[in-house]
Parts: sequence; structure tokens; C-alpha cells
Amino acid sequence: MRSLKLDTPKSLSQRVMQRLRQAIIDGEFALGAAISEEMVANSFGVSRTPVREAMNQLQAQGLVVIRPQVGSFVFTPSADDINALCTFRIALEPKAAELAYRHDRDGAVAAISEAIAAMEPAVTAKDNIAYGRADAAFHEALFTHCGNRYLAESYQLVSGRVAALRTNLTSPIDVRTRSSFDEHRRLRDLFARGEFAAFEQLMTTHITNSGVVYAKALKVEALKVEALKLD
Repeated sequence: MRSLKLDTPKSLSQRVMQRLRQAIIDGEFALGAAISEEMVANSFGVSRTPVREAMNQLQAQGLVVIRPQVGSFVFTPSADDINALCTFRIALEPKAAELAYRHDRDGAVAAISEAIAAMEPAVTAKDNIAYGRADAAFHEALFTHCGNRYLAESYQLVSGRVAALRTNLTSPIDVRTRSSFDEHRRLRDLFARGEFAAFEQLMTTHITNSGVVYAKALKVEALKVEALKLD
């Protein structure tokens, strides 16, 4: 794992939480991986207290599972979790897009266009972390510009988990093909023209396909674990 470094001020636990959050999203910690409080504290040069507080915050975001007397682990979703997550996104994202179009069309188009511009070099370089970050920025822009803080806060409940699944499971595939990139461009064009029936249909397909990839990838990982146990 590359060196964990802290950025600019905020409370110590917040800084630790944000750095760990990004490490989970970027796949520095794999899904299901143990996170040692002692290792994190030593790496950051802090006591275990802010690390413990950061872990509690990450557990509230659904990124970490704390098992008393056992340890802290990166979340691993079940098939039911994935279905529920996709259903949640399908319900929220098209509505957020419609509101963003009405509230701040130009700002939203600029933000999603910037995200798309960052996707292309990531595809060329086969950089799944850069692609995942750009992909996350695209979807988050719909909520940032929707003008409804309750809708935006609702998405924040799942955005970390979606971003972590994306980097770990779909982005490695997306950077080998241009299908995801092309879908995002079509979504941007439909949004810019205010064609929301077509936008909702494509977004539903886009999210559903992601869920299928998540489920397949997790099944493959589970089979690998079983094979190792048998060995």
C-alpha cells in the first residue's frame, strides 16, 4: 500500500476519516479487508483515539463494519445489498437530474462535461482509479446542482459505497472498453436537451448493468475464497 498522508487541517479524526475513506474508495483497502487501528495510527503518526473515531464515522457511512473483539473491516455487500443500492439510485438519480436541469442547467452541464473530459484519458491510460473518480464526479454533479439539500444528503448516504464498488468492481472493466464512457456521453447529451424520459431509461439501464457486474464480480471473489479454503 502506498504511504498514507494527511492533507490540510480539520479535526484530527475528520482528517483520518477522509483519508481512510479515499483509501477505501480507491481500492487501497480491498472489499472485506481488515483495517488495523494500530497500523493506521502508526502510519498517520497519531494515537488510536482519532482512528477509532474515524472508524465509527466510516461505519455510519456504511464503508466499514466494526466487529467487537474481532476488528474493523471494509464492507462487503451481499446480492440483496446490491439490488437495494441500485433500486435506490434508480429512484433518485433521474429525479436529481430533472431538478438540476431546472435549478442550474449550465452549472450541471459544465460539471458533468468536466467529468467526461477526465474519463477519456483514464480510458486511454487504463487507469481505473482515475476513471472511477471521474465517474463518481459525474453522478454526484446531478445532486450538487439539484438545489434540494435533502436529496443531496440522501445520496451522500450511499455515495461512498457506490464509489468503492465502482473502483473495485466496474472501473477495471470500464477502462478496457468504451461502453461506459459512451453511455455517460449520451446521458450528458440527453440531459443538456432536457430529454428526461430517454435520460431515465438510459440511466436505469446504466445502473442496472453496474449492479449485474457487481454481483458477478463478488461471486467470482467468493469462489476464489472457497477454493483457497479447500486448498
